[in-house]
Amino acid sequence: MADYKQPLLPPATKDQYDHADQLLIPSNGAGDIPPIRNIRDFSREFLAESAKLWFLAGPAIFTSICQYSLGAVTQVFAGHVGTLELAAVSVENSVIAGFSLGTMMGMGSALETLCGQAYGAGQLDMLGVYLQRSWVILLATSSLLSLMYIFAAPFLLVIGQTASISRAAGVFSIWMLPQLFAYAMNSPMAKFLQAQSKMAVMAGIAAAALAFHAAFSWLLMLKLGWGLAGAAVVLNASWWFINASQLVYIVGGSCGRAWSGFTWKAFHNLWGFVRLSLASAVMVCLEIWYFMVLILFAGYLKDAEVAVAALSICMNILGWTIMAAFGMNAAISVRISNELGAGHPRTAKFALIVSVISAFMVGVALALVLIFTKEYYPSLFSNNLAVKQVVTDMTSLLALCIVINNVQPVLSGVAIGAGWQAAVAYVNIGCYYLFGIPLGLILGYKFHMGITVSIISFLNLK
Repeated sequence: MADYKQPLLPPATKDQYDHADQLLIPSNGAGDIPPIRNIRDFSREFLAESAKLWFLAGPAIFTSICQYSLGAVTQVFAGHVGTLELAAVSVENSVIAGFSLGTMMGMGSALETLCGQAYGAGQLDMLGVYLQRSWVILLATSSLLSLMYIFAAPFLLVIGQTASISRAAGVFSIWMLPQLFAYAMNSPMAKFLQAQSKMAVMAGIAAAALAFHAAFSWLLMLKLGWGLAGAAVVLNASWWFINASQLVYIVGGSCGRAWSGFTWKAFHNLWGFVRLSLASAVMVCLEIWYFMVLILFAGYLKDAEVAVAALSICMNILGWTIMAAFGMNAAISVRISNELGAGHPRTAKFALIVSVISAFMVGVALALVLIFTKEYYPSLFSNNLAVKQVVTDMTSLLALCIVINNVQPVLSGVAIGAGWQAAVAYVNIGCYYLFGIPLGLILGYKFHMGITVSIISFLNLK
């Protein structure tokens, strides 16, 4: 496809399109849900759409939580090694790896639009081409990002981190270079499999990787005393285990026409693909990088090691809950792109309504669990009494943030499925960087609210 500006859709004449929907989608396509006129119609369609959505969202949420837990489990064990080690892993995970993961996820999300709509339109042979095209672009991007890993220590010093944290995080970053290239391979494969609703196999692989990761992290980091070196070995190995397993599944013939082998077509129309990938990257990265900025600001506060460690625990918890929303994000993106590709605009709109309601209910449930366990969960992350007390004090704000933040990734999934990445990027710039960060700086430093301001600013920008 030469032009990546418009979503990929099945052939149709101009007068078949419903311009009121602001998308090039055929109106009244066969298979679209009928108009909803009363509560009975709504209830019937809500249950039907919920079944489809959770068939995708359940395994996607589980996969997201397992993959996020790889870094989170490493932080948990690092907290039991020492406060400096926890701060170092947190800074590397949030700043260096977070920047790179945001870039890879963002650029890879272009496949959610292209593969999802191609699958819905029945153009299965294009999925493998898009996958390989994305690999080429993301591996090239990873080569550039590797400089950030190599020079992480001086970079962190320049932006104001303490010498001890910068030095430890810099060494750990160099050890984590293999993970960078694992991100580049993983993100396209995940979108490729998601577009075909092959969530279960991803969930199984992620679960096996997490079990392997937890066992060997305990063995190397605590039992054998390898510390940060052990963390790097296990974390790199876990990500490449996921990649190898998914690649074997894809090339082994389980994807049918979607994978017909490696092809030189992957190098055609790269610039058009890069444009959509960059728009996708900006949309996703602006949100993920906000977490990185919060961790950096904590490093400027008094008693930086405690501040960074406490905030990293809160961001870790928030990240786990956001994984549930990201799983819903993946599911709704698949639903929207597939339905638009098949020419079902009403079904796509109704899927949005169902996903928002479901995400809000999940957020409330997670927030209640956090509030009821606020006296206990900080001990899972650290032995430091000061760190645990700060985390306990911030739990109420963190719970409110979880409820509000659980809906936003779902809306982003709709934008990705419809191909609206560029427009949402402008919204994210305004919310996060023109409003949220300045608010955080004013409250944190002028009014001396410390790291509590990180959660407050995150709430206000939503």
